[in-house]
Amino acid sequence: MIMEKNFVIAGFGGQGVLLAGEVLANAFMLANKYVTWYPCYGAEMRGGTVNCEIVVNDSEDVSAVNKKEADFVIALNQASVDRFISKIKKGGWLIANSSLAKEIRTRADINYLFAPVTKLAENLGNIKMTNILALGLAAKVSKLVSVETLAEALDNVIPAHRKHLLPLNLKALKIGYEYDLLPA
Repeated sequence: MIMEKNFVIAGFGGQGVLLAGEVLANAFMLANKYVTWYPCYGAEMRGGTVNCEIVVNDSEDVSAVNKKEADFVIALNQASVDRFISKIKKGGWLIANSSLAKEIRTRADINYLFAPVTKLAENLGNIKMTNILALGLAAKVSKLVSVETLAEALDNVIPAHRKHLLPLNLKALKIGYEYDLLPA
């Protein structure tokens, strides 16, 4: 059976949305999958809307991005929840940052994971780890890529002048992956 899944990662400029997408795409490549990655951002950049789409497939027949539906939407703020919730496939997942998005379930046909991702990043000591924490959550929920492969992808993708942040990124990834997914 061929497996093709579509991810959308969205937030505002400065949240590391494109980096998170690049790390996820790289992790899928390391796992011998076929990947398409596409960034999309407004001219305003920092503070403006940013999203990217990652399509992964076991086969080289990986299709193009800009699909009508997504299997997983990782929304780092309320505007991203509002924009992409209607795009989630029946049975798909909304993984939302409850630090910046309301915990409202407007659809009964999708799965929800609300986690205080920004708050967890603040507790870690660096709010800029929000994106990587969210990747850890997505890896746990999707079961499509291991945390070890994501860690290797992080090492591949983080530029040389930011390598000193790798240990903190790896810690953020682990916190996201190990976050208790059960409702309180």
